[in-house]
Amino acid sequence: MKYTGAKPEKGVQNIPLHSWTHGFLMEVCVDSVESAINAERGGAGRIELCCNLLEGGLTPSTGLLQVVKESVRIPVYVMIRPRAGDFLYSDWEAEVMKRDIEQMKIHRADGLVFGALTEDGRVDTELCMELLAASRPLPVTFHRAFDMVHDPAVALEALISLGFERILTSGCDSSALEGLPVIKRLVEQAKDRIVIMPGGGITERNLQRILEASGSQEFHCSARSSKDSTMKFRNSNVSMGGSLSIPEYAVKVADVTKVRTLNAIAKNIL
Repeated sequence: MKYTGAKPEKGVQNIPLHSWTHGFLMEVCVDSVESAINAERGGAGRIELCCNLLEGGLTPSTGLLQVVKESVRIPVYVMIRPRAGDFLYSDWEAEVMKRDIEQMKIHRADGLVFGALTEDGRVDTELCMELLAASRPLPVTFHRAFDMVHDPAVALEALISLGFERILTSGCDSSALEGLPVIKRLVEQAKDRIVIMPGGGITERNLQRILEASGSQEFHCSARSSKDSTMKFRNSNVSMGGSLSIPEYAVKVADVTKVRTLNAIAKNIL
């Protein structure tokens, strides 16, 4: 399919399409076509495509993947996560994941992102082997299920043995900045056998510290801002979500300026 991305707004220059920014790769997690386009415009080297980022990201629709693939030229890795919550999956859920992998491959995903754990907090090597086999020949990232493991050092070796391309991690803490000591140890332990990609709470204020201290060559962020709805009629008495619902008349989208700023920070470190 040909590239049909929207034209840049006035005053925004086209960003060169590339994967690496002077040695660093920026992955932006998105849940909409607009965010995907903004991520590319800002200089992202890769997209992680999800739905429902409010719950940490779930499997997106194939329709969303199709339109994103028609709209951007950078690689699109697709989240395979059937529900929110823990990463201990039933046989039914495992089958859903396998079917979703098949569909994402059909609709030209460039890579996949998933993770699964056992009840005692170890990598579910049996299920991961099955999912990796279904994913071939696409590269696969083990997502932040890693941050829920019992022993990060043991889990790292398991994922290397299984053949994952990278690990997305906040260093088993609430954010990459707080988990920085663990991320640094993981990078040292990995010794280029697998990519360690920090993610979780990365902003313009902490990116330089995280990259310099960890030694990581890739990083993951959302770089979002709130965008007000264009709805003129608004019923403030109705909410479509639960008690912790997000505002009905605002959406979070990847911000071109934020993405560009993060990209520039990474570039200036070298």
